[in-house]
Amino acid sequence: MSPLKQKKLNILRKHLDRLDDSFIKLIKKRSNLVNEVLKLKEYKNQIVDKKRIKIILSKVKKKSIKNHIDPKITNRIWKNMIWSYIDYEKRNFKKK
Repeated sequence: MSPLKQKKLNILRKHLDRLDDSFIKLIKKRSNLVNEVLKLKEYKNQIVDKKRIKIILSKVKKKSIKNHIDPKITNRIWKNMIWSYIDYEKRNFKKK
């Protein structure tokens, strides 16, 4: 790789790192909201809401297409995020 391309690559990676920092802050905010939601659930079987998951993924697909983002990327990200939070909720669920 030429020195110029290496410099551009390094700059782009720094931008990606800053964006990743923003993602971490958003994940923290989302986690706080998930904790609040979890407090409202009375039974463990309330954790997985397949109808809501389907709606979320449909909205993400539409928004992705509208914003010229490959929907396969966003679908995979959201599915992983949803199931990660479901796992989190199951591990942290406390019977009332």
